[in-house]
Amino acid sequence: MGVNNGTVQTLMSDFLRTSGGVAVIDGGFATELERHGADLNDPLWSAKCLLTSTDLVRQVHLDYLEAGADIIITASYQATIQGFGSKGFSKEESEAMLKKSVDIACEARKIYYERCRNSASNYTSDGKILKNRPILVAASVGSYGAYLADGSEYSGDYGDAMDLEFLKSFHRRRVQVLAESGADLIAFETVPNKIEAQAYAELLEEGIKIPAWFSFNSKDGVNVVSGDSLIECAKIADSCPKVVAVGINCTPPRFISGLIQSIKKVTTKPILIYPNSGETYDAELKQWVKNTGVPDEDFVSYVNKWCEIGASLVGGCCRTTPNTIKAICRTLPSRSSYLA
Repeated sequence: MGVNNGTVQTLMSDFLRTSGGVAVIDGGFATELERHGADLNDPLWSAKCLLTSTDLVRQVHLDYLEAGADIIITASYQATIQGFGSKGFSKEESEAMLKKSVDIACEARKIYYERCRNSASNYTSDGKILKNRPILVAASVGSYGAYLADGSEYSGDYGDAMDLEFLKSFHRRRVQVLAESGADLIAFETVPNKIEAQAYAELLEEGIKIPAWFSFNSKDGVNVVSGDSLIECAKIADSCPKVVAVGINCTPPRFISGLIQSIKKVTTKPILIYPNSGETYDAELKQWVKNTGVPDEDFVSYVNKWCEIGASLVGGCCRTTPNTIKAICRTLPSRSSYLA
């Protein structure tokens, strides 16, 4: 799509207009890779598949497009130059893998458009949606805590010694590479604290040419996971001209309505919501605790309420699947034409 500075602000509003007012984001990525047989027991987590199984990454992107997603998020959440470096990769190789995460998503979009062109109707007999529509590729940037691979993106506790300049230098090159890779926007995901939001906002002003969204996570429905005020964090996102949407991801569905209302107090930018399935993550065991989540039908029952109170981008995070996304599409009034 390619965006120049003049159109950074209109990218999201134009996109939402053509999407019927609400756009659908994809669902859980790493958990889908595991369902397809990938072993992600590694500090690189889903980014490991950029080394070992690019076909699988492309397939998961395609599964989400065929489930109705309008935005696919790249497999770069855990992909950092420092993380690849600790595995023995050079800076050049590490940057190439970041770019590859975007290339794979763009390839999936291209394949999907070809399938739409060759299809006689908007959906197939097995329920796949093949509807030619605008699709955005969002380049994922996980937090510093995600790189640490110790669960600290779920606590936001980086210690008292953490400072803004350190975080900016940690993320700078990665953000530059992703911004120049052909993605439509950058998704700063699971932002756990105010200092990291500030670091991202300042990096975006360093000549980054594409827009971004900020999405925070919360354990209590009031603050982000570090205990910093969500409203304060959302204000940082609101004040950054490059940020075109602000919201919440990887947070239990029961907290979402209240969080949308908090964000609405401080921004008129589009609000994005992609909660997890409500399951609990055990950072010590590095696994999801079974049977603590909500089934797809319960998850989806919230969706129209979220849209009514102000969300305009909706999807799923950890442990949600293409079936969740398909169910979201089915429940949205603006989507019924896809399935007619």
